[in-house]
Amino acid sequence: MDTPINAAAVGALAEEPLDWRFKALPASWWGHTPADVCAASPRLLEEGAVGPMCVLRADALAHNVAAMAQWCRQRGVELAPHGKTHMSPQLLARQLEAGACAVTVATVSQTRIFRAFGVTDVVLANELVDEAALRWLAAELDAHPDFTLVCWADSVRGVELMTSTLAAAGAVRPADVCVEVGMARGRTGCRGADAVDEVARAVVASPRLRLVGVAGYEAALGHDVTAEAVTHVRSYLADIRAAVLRLAPIFETDDVIATAGGSTYFDVVADELTGWPAGLRVRTVLRSGCYLTHDDGLYRRTSPLRDGLRPALSVWAQVVSRPEPDLAIVTMGRRDVSFDQDLPVPQGLPTARVVKLNDQHAYLRLGDERVEVGDWLEFGISHPCTVFDKWPMIPLLDGDGRVVDLIRTFF
Repeated sequence: MDTPINAAAVGALAEEPLDWRFKALPASWWGHTPADVCAASPRLLEEGAVGPMCVLRADALAHNVAAMAQWCRQRGVELAPHGKTHMSPQLLARQLEAGACAVTVATVSQTRIFRAFGVTDVVLANELVDEAALRWLAAELDAHPDFTLVCWADSVRGVELMTSTLAAAGAVRPADVCVEVGMARGRTGCRGADAVDEVARAVVASPRLRLVGVAGYEAALGHDVTAEAVTHVRSYLADIRAAVLRLAPIFETDDVIATAGGSTYFDVVADELTGWPAGLRVRTVLRSGCYLTHDDGLYRRTSPLRDGLRPALSVWAQVVSRPEPDLAIVTMGRRDVSFDQDLPVPQGLPTARVVKLNDQHAYLRLGDERVEVGDWLEFGISHPCTVFDKWPMIPLLDGDGRVVDLIRTFF
């Protein structure tokens, strides 16, 4: 039976020697493989790691994978987690083992990375009109019958570009397409039912494309979880549902895809995009990604599972200066930690807060805490997507702070 990822390719990462390219890791590990390091179960802070350093917690990671998988099973939905969150084949392998049906990506470059590790099922949550990317896709689909990819279309012009490029490339297998439903003032997606239907008909008319479902992204306007915002999200999801029902006679697959669901409203998606009429087989596919590590900021406030998930990702940094009585300067900046949603959250310092980041420094305003030059501090993060991309290798620690794995990322 085909496997959704090549375990041997993932496992081979443990045999690639470490060197200077992996920031923060101890220099004593250079020349050794991750397998060598993990066999010794070293304590990271005792090994000579240099700050700042990003770490993952094994217990929290395992808990989150299991919690989300169980929630999806209970709600009768599938999960294609967004791989752009971590871009790590090792972490994706854990998600697939727990029952994920595919990986979601945003670009063909991300697709290529996961394809290099044998990932067979990909959701490209974006329009695909780049000619070079389409030529690559045509060759990849024709060369690998077990490879599946579904992408979006939201314009007749886009459908025409896809069709002509795939035809010129001599594509044999058609590309699977979901028509994307957009929202006013949102991002991509057809505006209005007439536009949805027009694009869907264009896909069906194309000899190089196959209409397989309807897609959307319900958080295009933000992550507000007030009653008013959730009502707006429900209204948008009702448009997606209506499109599935309206287009049912022309879908070119027996199992129609209805897909939405980032990391804030996936409970609302499960409410609105399940319970389909008898005789219409619909796969409701969520694309949540940030549940894997959760966080101490955005998703701690907004995730439907905020009481059931655990923060698994943090950054450690050292105090290098105490220039004012209530100010500590810490060796962690925009090169190391996310800041697009919230600033980092100091752990164990209840009245302290990060007020500003430079490229390599954080400004930590203190309350009653006593912090000295040389102290190591741990910071929770907000929005894991923009932490992972700053770290090519992240130690995975057990409850005693021992290294049990080294997680590679590919951005």
